[in-house]
Amino acid sequence: MYTDRGINCLDCGQEFTFTSGEQEFYAQRGFTEPPKRCPSCRSIRKAQRNSGSAQGDSGSYSSGYERSGNGDGYGGGNGYGAAASRGPRQLFEAVCADCGKTAQLPFQPTGSRPVYCSDCFQGRRA
Repeated sequence: MYTDRGINCLDCGQEFTFTSGEQEFYAQRGFTEPPKRCPSCRSIRKAQRNSGSAQGDSGSYSSGYERSGNGDGYGGGNGYGAAASRGPRQLFEAVCADCGKTAQLPFQPTGSRPVYCSDCFQGRRA
């Protein structure tokens, strides 16, 4: 039903193949536009977007495709676009309940539960 077709990458200008399997996947997911970037440029853009996200937040669908409609077709479809545009995250300081070091937290502690620095937290998880 679909045939492989060549597309020129928007970023590097190199031609890449939009395979029949990828086209079928796009159709099943309701994507109306083919990718505009080659797989290499898409992975570079995804890495750039994810480098600004919180540690431990991979920020992508497991399939690697996004539904944003920007046409590049891969990665970053994490739904956190609005949060990323708000600027840096506010951090709060607290004293670690184990070692007494100052810990930086993305939430304001209420004092009802102990707070741990990254090192002590990881140690408790293991």
